Amino acid sequence: MTKHVAFEGVLGAYSDLACRAALPDYETLPCATAEEAVAAVRDGRAELAMIPVENMVAGRVAAVHYLLPKSGLYIVGEHYQTVEHHLLALPGATLADIKKARSHVHALPQCRQFLKAHNIEPVVRPDTAGSAEEVAKLGDVSVAAIASKLAGELYGLKSLAANIADVPGNTTRCLILSPTPQRPKVGDGHCITTLIYRVRNVPAALYKTLGGFATNGVNITRLESYLADGGFNVAQFWIDVEGHPDERPLKLALEELSFFVEEVEILGVYPASAFRLKMV
Repeated sequence: MTKHVAFEGVLGAYSDLACRAALPDYETLPCATAEEAVAAVRDGRAELAMIPVENMVAGRVAAVHYLLPKSGLYIVGEHYQTVEHHLLALPGATLADIKKARSHVHALPQCRQFLKAHNIEPVVRPDTAGSAEEVAKLGDVSVAAIASKLAGELYGLKSLAANIADVPGNTTRCLILSPTPQRPKVGDGHCITTLIYRVRNVPAALYKTLGGFATNGVNITRLESYLADGGFNVAQFWIDVEGHPDERPLKLALEELSFFVEEVEILGVYPASAFRLKMV
């Protein structure tokens, strides 16, 4: 039986590439939005979803912070996908032919120096792989797309230049979502716990909630806040920490946290990726 992993975008998108790299035994299922990718898992059309949450250059994917807590899914893994932008054009086109390049609003600025050096006009489109598909259908040798090598292969385009981003090594962190939690056992290896909680917008609220992590030696690898309930009085915090909730340090930290917040929701406990461990 074929298993599927849903992602936002069209075939050849960087999320598609991430799915194929992290889950080679799964067939990828393109979806119009992240919400649709999550719904595909809930509806049984896919067993998993792959959702990007932050990029080394572009920063966080803000909508995910509101989507995941209400999704009914659990984080069961993480994957770091290197973003290698290619200038893709029709077969027979040369770099000198290219006058315009289509791509996502985040991809184009990442390649600003290359585009300027070759006098290529950036054209904003909804996504990278979709731009490659458009170029293939357009049939104009003067128009190229900035997208993944995979997109070029899928849509019959050739790469005129590889790794054209201004900052090399750009990487996107993605989360793998499942309808059921798949917590590693204590002692199975390095793991990450993602949790959210809310505090009122009062003095020292955040300071008090973080104290337990510090005193118990729990490393926080990500901390972000955003307003909740459509107002300015309540802030919701997203935290990634190293450790397992059943291990003594994190268990004690969470017990101390419970004194200062009404509710703590654990979105997932999952193995740390090899990429993360190499960064330490």
